[in-house]
Amino acid sequence: MLWVKAFHVIFVITWFAALFYLPRLFVYHAMCDDQAGNERFKVMEGKLYRGIMTPSAMLTLVFGVWLLSFYTIEQLSTVHWLHIKLILVALLIGYHLYCGHLLKQFSDDANRRSHVFYRWFNELPVLILIAVIILAIVKPF
Repeated sequence: MLWVKAFHVIFVITWFAALFYLPRLFVYHAMCDDQAGNERFKVMEGKLYRGIMTPSAMLTLVFGVWLLSFYTIEQLSTVHWLHIKLILVALLIGYHLYCGHLLKQFSDDANRRSHVFYRWFNELPVLILIAVIILAIVKPF
């Protein structure tokens, strides 16, 4: 079980690194006003999303489900902190998918949002990460 947990944490870290970095790229992309820079951001964002972010998310989920398999049904019904954590993970998946939607808008040169939006948008995974860590370590419920 410890190996599974270790790999889960490794992929959570890589997923979050990408969740933090992609919206930061969106900030700079939204500020970009030259064609060469625009094309460079499209390549960087696409590689990050498809090459790092999505595989990391998938492996996080695989190892997370594997960890859940170590619990009995009775245990799962009593660990309320885990229920909240799973809701937050579902929100992160939605955030991840919305990043893919934004990526598509940038790749189609159809972005309508300012860099200020992306600066605020970049803060959501930070808040979720704080909550998930507190839930997983402190287990307050």
